[in-house]
Amino acid sequence: MADPLRIGLKLSQDASIETFRTVWRIADEARFDHCWAMDHLASIGGIGDDRPIFDGWELLAGMAVATQHVRIGLLVTGITYRNPALLAKVATTVDHLSGGRLEFGVGAAWAANEHEMYGISGLDHRVGLLSEGLQVIKMLWTQERTDFDGRYFRMRQAVANPKPVQKPHPPIWIGSGGQLTLRLTARHADVWNASGAAGAGLETAVEWSKRLDEECSAIGRDPNEIRRSAQLPAGDDPAELVDRLSRYHQAGFTELVVMLSGGSMPTAKDPARLAAIVAEKVLPQLRQPSRSER
Repeated sequence: MADPLRIGLKLSQDASIETFRTVWRIADEARFDHCWAMDHLASIGGIGDDRPIFDGWELLAGMAVATQHVRIGLLVTGITYRNPALLAKVATTVDHLSGGRLEFGVGAAWAANEHEMYGISGLDHRVGLLSEGLQVIKMLWTQERTDFDGRYFRMRQAVANPKPVQKPHPPIWIGSGGQLTLRLTARHADVWNASGAAGAGLETAVEWSKRLDEECSAIGRDPNEIRRSAQLPAGDDPAELVDRLSRYHQAGFTELVVMLSGGSMPTAKDPARLAAIVAEKVLPQLRQPSRSER
């Protein structure tokens, strides 16, 4: 039997602040396990890059103070957008604002148009940046002083106080869909989020999950230490969504996120209403103890 299922809601772009607040309230009151936004500077997917999108970390800070129960995070924050010391500080601040409810989602970044239009460098070295960035962030979160001499980042007796509420640090989710980033996932992640090519469908996600097992074994880490996650569009049929989520769960994916916008999907016509439907007609079905045994 698969481990217990945890399910979240995600609203990322092309929505008003009031809609975000409503979705957060629904997620909190319905007792979803987690609630998500994303970290991009321009909108993504088939809607083009000029639709409204707010800063992910500031949305997360707002989510932290607007909710009381649900865990919160970004799927995922791009390592190229911020110096890792700044990212560690922002994440620690959100962890404190939320009372220790942060899930730290991070990835190598991929949106070439954003890097081109804003003049952000590093996309050609994003795997190396992610590798060093993760090392620096974990050191800043757990050590009183940090020294680091890498190819991309250097720290000299760097301080980072206060430390996160969660010890030793917030759970690290890595979104990855390539072999090099999968190796980093094996080394650093608490949760793997099937992204890119790896997230194209259930069969593909399962295959990449097996590759992650192999990468863990190669470094002597127990693959069961890393939970498996996937993001799925909400769709229009609650019963079909229940079935789709259940199939992912039975395949070993225990952290599932229902998307109301983002990825290659268009934003739902009424994200708040769709969130309410998922809360009313999907979440109770997935919480039935006997479902995973069927």
